[in-house]
Amino acid sequence: MLQELRVENLLLIERAELRLRPGLNVITGETGAGKTMLAHALDLLLGGKARSGIVRPGASEAYVEGVFDLPDGLRGELGERLPEGAEEVVLARRVSASGRTRALLCGRTVPAEDLREVAASLVAFYGQHEHRKLTVASAQLELLDGFCGPKHLEARTAFAAVHAEVRRLEGSLVELRERAGARDRELDLLEFELAEIEAAAPSEAEEASLLAERGRVRHLEALRSAAFVAAGALDGEGGAGFSGGEEFGGGSGSGGGGLAGELAAGERELWSVAGVDAALDPLTERFRALVLEADDLAGELRRYGSGLEGEPGRLEVVEERLAAIDRLKRKHGGSVEAVLAHAEKCRTRRDELVNAEVALEEATAAIDRARANREVRAKELRATRAKAAPKLAAGVRDRLAELAMEGASFEIALSEREPAPSGADSAEFLIAPNPGVPAAPLREVGSGGELSRVMLALLGTANDGSDATLVFDEVDAGIGGQTARAVGEQLRSLGEGRQVLCITHLPQIASLAAQHFSIAKDTGVEPARTTVTELADRDVVAELVRMLGADSGDLTARRHAQELRKVAA
Repeated sequence: MLQELRVENLLLIERAELRLRPGLNVITGETGAGKTMLAHALDLLLGGKARSGIVRPGASEAYVEGVFDLPDGLRGELGERLPEGAEEVVLARRVSASGRTRALLCGRTVPAEDLREVAASLVAFYGQHEHRKLTVASAQLELLDGFCGPKHLEARTAFAAVHAEVRRLEGSLVELRERAGARDRELDLLEFELAEIEAAAPSEAEEASLLAERGRVRHLEALRSAAFVAAGALDGEGGAGFSGGEEFGGGSGSGGGGLAGELAAGERELWSVAGVDAALDPLTERFRALVLEADDLAGELRRYGSGLEGEPGRLEVVEERLAAIDRLKRKHGGSVEAVLAHAEKCRTRRDELVNAEVALEEATAAIDRARANREVRAKELRATRAKAAPKLAAGVRDRLAELAMEGASFEIALSEREPAPSGADSAEFLIAPNPGVPAAPLREVGSGGELSRVMLALLGTANDGSDATLVFDEVDAGIGGQTARAVGEQLRSLGEGRQVLCITHLPQIASLAAQHFSIAKDTGVEPARTTVTELADRDVVAELVRMLGADSGDLTARRHAQELRKVAA
């Protein structure tokens, strides 16, 4: 139940606070006084979209808050979002002058979707044109499903998941078939590219080796000349050859010319004074090592130069191999690593295409299984709906009789259709407002008054057992007289054991209220201001007189209003 509704700075409403009771609560007022703003305030609490320009001029924001009794079932769903020991749940919306909104649940900011989910179990809102919505087939099926109960709704949710899986698998199958159509062409390309790469069999190590070899072969003569000249500088033999060293005094050295000869002479001089001065001996050893290194280096250089034999045509072979590798690099990423990675991708894709037939068969089998599962679930939904439809229709007929439509027939026709998230059924509400008239679809009923009564009958029957607050925003449009009285009785009947809030312009309905609020606009201030007042019993008659279109001093209208209240009591 909605205990309190607070509204601040919502267009004409500067501040309003309604403390509501169980049963039928009505809100009345002149056209343009701001009744619609109260309906919009409730819509905001339900997570609805804020309209532009709804913040009162001069205010920084509009604020709407609703305090509800906390149902036991909702307590578990809210969990930690609910303050410890809470006995009520508070929904609120803030709308800034710039249009930004904030949703609050028990004082904590939440997404508007969260507010919508929580409010769905607390309030059922029916706007001015709700009866027109009931002429839509999908809305009729929704109402029937709601009447079928929570287990049926759970089964329908499960069906929607299965249906979504079928659709996903069908999409995958289409993709696989399209892929199979281009399979041969793509396979040919993959095989060609793989054969080209595998025939070349490039590697980063080979590329590095080839680049080094190309540089060496291109400069073969220069390398050989440099090696022999350097060796000659060491051993004094020029480019002709190399002679080994001569041992003496425990050392070795070359007796030839060049640097080696000079070193050998120096070595002999140092060995001639070996042991004379301990400070010189270590230097002598280092000098001898230098002589040995010069001899060894000269030999290595001559051997390097002698080993530089150029194989005829080798440079052409190396260049061709490097050119082949470069062609692959240009085609597949710019490096040998990228070429090898592309080859691996080609192998993977080739395997996918080779196995495409298997995948196609598996996908087809998966779709068959999913469709079979969907069909079973669709039949279960259909069976529940077929069982519930006559009960809902009978309840509606009984209530229509109470709404001054005695003899009206009402049936629910079920038919099969292509599967959709809600199942494989469509529902059509058929009505014959008068005896002897063939039943026709509800959408073909022209009278707004008849549609309003059918809607109330449907809601009254379908909502039996629910404790959510029912809110009606002038759904009594297009009716009057005894029909209005009958609608009022139905609204009051709906309020037995639950709470109903109705914004109305009909005195026949307002007179039946357990609690009456009047909304009035004061144009004497700038900007205009609307106030909401709870009427005491003595003030209800005066409001009914106004709703009857009479002056406050009209005694006939006052007696009529008093009679309406007397009958209501």
